[in-house]
Amino acid sequence: MFACAALLAPMAHAAVACAQGSVRGTVTVLDRPGVRGRDAGNAVVMLEPVGRTAYDGPNAPAAARIDMRGREFRPHMQFVRVGGTVTFPNSDPFSHNVFSNSALGAFDLGLYRAGVTKGAKFERPGVYAIYCNIHARMVSFVLAITSPFVAEVDASGRFDIKSVPVGSYRVRVWHERTPEVLQDLVVPVGGLTGISLVVDARGYVPTPHPNKFGAAYAATRADRY
Repeated sequence: MFACAALLAPMAHAAVACAQGSVRGTVTVLDRPGVRGRDAGNAVVMLEPVGRTAYDGPNAPAAARIDMRGREFRPHMQFVRVGGTVTFPNSDPFSHNVFSNSALGAFDLGLYRAGVTKGAKFERPGVYAIYCNIHARMVSFVLAITSPFVAEVDASGRFDIKSVPVGSYRVRVWHERTPEVLQDLVVPVGGLTGISLVVDARGYVPTPHPNKFGAAYAATRADRY
């Protein structure tokens, strides 16, 4: 845990600075006017402290995992603190080739078979799209985060970020089909509830991603591996 008294000065205000509460609310995904998207559960909400450094808490893990099973990445989205490692165990009875062409830090783990685990480090903050070079439909995302005040949104659109100290924050909402949403808020003693955040996916146009060589995937009736 961090030293609360170091966050705000003078020392007389340390007790207020140490006060913590939950920040709760909902995320709504707009697909078209008046219609709520069904994939709010793919969103992540992060609170970035303004004017001070966040501590490395349990919600900012240094290591995380994305399994490959049933020709899917599970979970679809994962987060890890900046500089952390995500491992990709292959739980399928055939090979996978995990890669990312992200400008934040491209990597290629190569082809590996069932029972093998490989990993990658995520040194810069932001969102990394993760793919398999064998199976075009396999897509996941890794968020390299700078704050432990973060939560995944559940399938109904609700989120709950616990143990948030009093102070000013920049809210960042990420969803794969929308631009990042930014909003400022102040967390009082006891936290906040009833926050309503909206992300607009009405302009989203799905496009196929290239393989690790920047070319289109080969059109085949069945996977070779």
